[in-house]
Amino acid sequence: MVQTTSSQLKNRLRRADGQLQGIVKMVDEGRPCQDILTQLAAVRSGVERMMGVVVAENVKQCVSQDQLTDDQQTELQAALDLVVKTH
Repeated sequence: MVQTTSSQLKNRLRRADGQLQGIVKMVDEGRPCQDILTQLAAVRSGVERMMGVVVAENVKQCVSQDQLTDDQQTELQAALDLVVKTH
């Protein structure tokens, strides 16, 4: 995985970890279920986005740039961006 992507992924993981720690605290405090579920949904969304980033980076590494025309590279990048955005 590319270094910047690795750093970005680690930052996202740290953020998710912080959110989870916050949720543990919310449970300990007896916070309302709705508040806890809202935070869990945020963590899930973040993790799903991270999964999209990992998949996209893996595909980029599997496909050599010189195998694709400029138009194909553009199409591939658009598809990968969609995976990251919707995953």
